[in-house]
Amino acid sequence: MKSMRCQMVKLLFLIAAFFVIFQTLPAWSQGLPPPQGKPALYEFGAGYCVSCKEMEKVMAALKTTHSDQVEFRMVYVDKEKDLFQQYKIMLIPTQVFLDASGKEVDRHIGALTREEVLQKLRELKFIHK
Repeated sequence: MKSMRCQMVKLLFLIAAFFVIFQTLPAWSQGLPPPQGKPALYEFGAGYCVSCKEMEKVMAALKTTHSDQVEFRMVYVDKEKDLFQQYKIMLIPTQVFLDASGKEVDRHIGALTREEVLQKLRELKFIHK
């Protein structure tokens, strides 16, 4: 009886380990194309979200002024569910800041103003002014 219980516990640990390991693999298998040597800001949202629509405007403005230094990308839940799972996005809007190697260095949940995004980009040394 004890050996059967022990085997069941081991099996449960193996299954749990399997899921933990394969949660990180989508970054390799389904991942994004590697950034072109510059940091990135991914805005996760949805077309029906009022705050997300405000963030679309902020991202569009930043793209026109700072796209030479940072990649700005809108990621919509209805179009790119794999990325939502890969970055474990639970609430929208969420901003994910990636360094030039593609590694997540920061994230924020909720809407930001243009000035707040610029301040965060400066703090992370993604932009110079």
